[in-house]
Amino acid sequence: MAEHNETGQKGEEIASDFLENKGYIILEKNWRYKNLEADIIASTNKTLVIAEVKTRKSNYFGEPETFVNKQKQKNLIKAAHEYIERNKLDYEVRFDIISIVLGSASPKINHIEDAFLFSH
Repeated sequence: MAEHNETGQKGEEIASDFLENKGYIILEKNWRYKNLEADIIASTNKTLVIAEVKTRKSNYFGEPETFVNKQKQKNLIKAAHEYIERNKLDYEVRFDIISIVLGSASPKINHIEDAFLFSH
């Protein structure tokens, strides 16, 4: 497995544990629809949370969350729409970014709630 894949996988595990410790229920990890993927789909208080996890070994090139561009946001919205339709859910939807920098002894986690809006 490529090093960046291992970094991403480790970040997703850290993010899942982080959310579970905050009381979120993890519904899916790496949920795929066609060529789209949602890293984590979770629920909390009747809210469906679609979380994009960005992990880096350092923030030398910027904070990880800055790499969630408009195209990635559109793809997450499409994936969320499909997930909601398939599962016939009636939840509020929120898009979060969980930014993780692994560089130090313990990872630096930045959980950005409502990172961008769900629009049609």
